[in-house]
Amino acid sequence: MLFSLRRLALWGVVWLCVYAGQARAQSPPDNTTARAETTVNSTSTDNLNAAALAPPRRAISPTITLYFDPLQGTSADDLVRRALSANGELAAAQLEVTRARARLRQAGLRPNPTVDFEQTTGRLTGSGGESETSIGVALPLETGGRRQRRIELAQAELEATEAEIANRERLLAVEVRALYSEALAALRELETTEGLTDLDLQTVRVVQIRVNEGETAPLELNLLQAEVERLRARRALVEGRLRSALIRHKNLAGVTPEEPLRLREELAALTLPVPPTTLDAAVEIALRTRPDLRFARLNEEVAQAGFSLARANAAPDVTAFTRYNISRSAFDDTPVGVLRDKDRTLTFGVSVPLPVFNRNQGAQLEAQATIEQARARRQFIESVVRAEVASAYARYEAARSAVTTFEQGVIGRSNDNIRVIRAAYDLGEFRITDLINEQRRLREAQRDFTEALSEQYRALADLQAAIGSAPPQQ
Repeated sequence: MLFSLRRLALWGVVWLCVYAGQARAQSPPDNTTARAETTVNSTSTDNLNAAALAPPRRAISPTITLYFDPLQGTSADDLVRRALSANGELAAAQLEVTRARARLRQAGLRPNPTVDFEQTTGRLTGSGGESETSIGVALPLETGGRRQRRIELAQAELEATEAEIANRERLLAVEVRALYSEALAALRELETTEGLTDLDLQTVRVVQIRVNEGETAPLELNLLQAEVERLRARRALVEGRLRSALIRHKNLAGVTPEEPLRLREELAALTLPVPPTTLDAAVEIALRTRPDLRFARLNEEVAQAGFSLARANAAPDVTAFTRYNISRSAFDDTPVGVLRDKDRTLTFGVSVPLPVFNRNQGAQLEAQATIEQARARRQFIESVVRAEVASAYARYEAARSAVTTFEQGVIGRSNDNIRVIRAAYDLGEFRITDLINEQRRLREAQRDFTEALSEQYRALADLQAAIGSAPPQQ
């Protein structure tokens, strides 16, 4: 009679679990509702389901509070802003813009005039009455529009440098978001593992009582304790990975080692902008806004400006000059005595070199080759942009599909299986190894789910970077 009652209770629990799973499968996929339904439970079986799901909004353990704060924590956008303002490598690279502006100012300056002074005397050669004083001014004149070509080249270089800095900022934002995704994945796995460990410890206490009363073999207790220690080892590894990601975050964002850093977002709650609905639209946006492609196009303009300057430099230099001379002469042997003469002259002239041999031919050939090089590089970057957008878009679509499958068809059923097997174990219908094996399968499913969520987050971040979305304003 007792056996029949136990079997009846077991089948009642199984029927309730299957009915709950069917109701969940028929309901629309709402992550928030699923989490709420999971957390509002009172039995130890439902607590296991709550711990196994993605971190819901419930009581946070003391360990998790060291790394996560939903109110005062730091979001990915906060870290991106911090990195853009405090990253040492980016700050050093931004000085290139200052240098480019200085070169632009220098390019607009005109050549300086030259002043020369000359004094000639005959006292040292026995002609004390002979002397000459002259002062001259020479002014180089730039021909062929050389100054304007120089300004255009410096202006193009400045714009290219600014585009390069914008691309560095884009890559830095990608690196920060990738690290944030890695930290969120480690945090989620840490919370899941910690929850399973706590529940296994509760089961250990129950099994210990059964062993003491002689209802369960000691082997079951040993198996369960070994599983607990395995979970603790896994928890230590995951926590170490989380700490490592946070340390690298601090270095990347310019956060001091002593300053605490806690995460605010959740892996399943995407905060990034929604991507374009089609791949063609994403590629079109990328070709329009990607800073590295703009940098390549500006490099083409720099090469064109360099060729124009090389042609302007082929024009001969012209120097206009003027000189004022005062000559003094004295004649001793004359019938009337010493005669003195003083002459004043003003000279004007132009100096023009003859471009017979050097017409800047080599520099012009080099500039033409630079144009071809810049054009080829720009065409290659365009193909790279298209490939990166297509790759990120495919990754995001695949990850989103995998996440939907996990949410609707894997995690819920795995938790139902755990509920059934745990209830059956409580009634003595299953061994502890069955519960442990099913729990391992659930943990593997949760790990795969975390990987899918992390890939969805990273793929979306990479897609936003691939289409050239601007990082958050500082």
